[in-house]
Amino acid sequence: MVILLLLGMFSLFSLMAVGGAVTLIAEMHHFVVESHGWMSSAEFASLFAIAQAAPGPNVLVVSLIGWKVAGLAGAMAATVGMCGPSSVLSYHVARLWLRLHDSHWRRAIERALAPLTIGLVAGSAWLMSGAANEGRPTGWLLCALVTALAWRTSIHPLWLLAAGALAGVAGWV
Repeated sequence: MVILLLLGMFSLFSLMAVGGAVTLIAEMHHFVVESHGWMSSAEFASLFAIAQAAPGPNVLVVSLIGWKVAGLAGAMAATVGMCGPSSVLSYHVARLWLRLHDSHWRRAIERALAPLTIGLVAGSAWLMSGAANEGRPTGWLLCALVTALAWRTSIHPLWLLAAGALAGVAGWV
């Protein structure tokens, strides 16, 4: 039953993931942590961190969630659910998109999707910051500092991650 629930829910997430799987982190968190209690917020944040640190697509977090919930079958169900429906939809939309090359509707949709994606990513960032910094004001301060640096400078994100790791090892966060 859990496998079917993972497959069904991640299939729905797949069709809403404008901008990638990371844009739905808040919904995934709500589904696996708050609704079903399959893991804690800290465990969820750890899985997200592992997925972001690993090379490859950001959809890896879905496989890790499925694995944590129901082992290999859960990982397969969550991954197929997250990748299958959106892949089929993308194929058909791409064919239509090419035909509507000069349409004003196409340009309007492209302009509308950018702020939507930004909002979803910002909401996910807020949720993950809350899960990772529960009761730690210094963690929130570090998140704010890294956000400002990433936004206003050209510092490579890996340097910011390394600085955050060093702050954690040093016990400042």
